[in-house]
Amino acid sequence: MAEVNKKPNFFVRTGSRIARWFREMKSELKKVVWPSGKQLLNNTLIVLAAVLIVGVIVCLFDYVAGWGIGLLKNLF
Repeated sequence: MAEVNKKPNFFVRTGSRIARWFREMKSELKKVVWPSGKQLLNNTLIVLAAVLIVGVIVCLFDYVAGWGIGLLKNLF
């Protein structure tokens, strides 16, 4: 009888793909350069300042737009 090359079933193929994905993820995470505590604090402060500035700009725009719409409503 001739040997038939059967591919592994779905669960074996899926399990090997997941295992390969975790191995590759682990090797990529070893390449990551993590920031020091000082860099982390500096970056966090920069992000908070940017969020605060954008929040103030949006708040001012909302106030001015509301004021302008109020004027238009009173005009008509």
